[in-house]
Amino acid sequence: MADVFSEAVIRCEQVHRRYTMGDADVHAVRGIDLEIARGEFAAITGPSGCGKSTLLHLLGAIDAPSSGRVFVNGRDTAQLDDAEATAFRLRHIGFVFQRFYLMPTLSAQENVELPLAEAGLGKTARRARASELLGYVGLGDRRGHRPTQLSGGEQQRVAIARALANEPALLLADEPTGELDAATGEKLLALFGQLNRDGTTLVFVTHDSVVANTARRVIRLLDGRVATDVRQASA
Repeated sequence: MADVFSEAVIRCEQVHRRYTMGDADVHAVRGIDLEIARGEFAAITGPSGCGKSTLLHLLGAIDAPSSGRVFVNGRDTAQLDDAEATAFRLRHIGFVFQRFYLMPTLSAQENVELPLAEAGLGKTARRARASELLGYVGLGDRRGHRPTQLSGGEQQRVAIARALANEPALLLADEPTGELDAATGEKLLALFGQLNRDGTTLVFVTHDSVVANTARRVIRLLDGRVATDVRQASA
């Protein structure tokens, strides 16, 4: 793996995130400086409560920093209003969540088509794109099945196909193997490796150091700060 990448997809500059929980003030992220370059495969790890998911939400323009700046694909996300942030996420960021969040009344094909329809793609083009993506994640023969007819691993692969629908600059995943058994989780991690080899910039959060070590860069948080940041040979 080359250590030098040509372009930063993510750049964080002294990012802090504070919020109130009941009567307590929580300082979840504390002055993080970070770059993720195009083509990287990075895992963010650390103990519970260290700020992993908060940081991922900041990187994904779901949340805004209390201070500091987060740039994604060259855009300062703190400068986006709610409508702009929604449109930006749709076009530039794909999300894969632990609990899949598929629409239960829609088929796998229709779930993948949703972001394409929101982006204004015509019916014929979005059907073709969704079919292509489901084939890519190994579910070409399951296009017509609803989520309840799919295994957990298959549902997660549909969620990945949906996240890739609009060819985002960045794919973010929050504990993507957390709902899966060990064997299925290993298959999903292999798929992430293939996505990265095919050019997807990928960042996922996990509390599991074994899972994190499948990535090519491991960023460990502790008390809202970057404790270690290690690049390693491809798994």
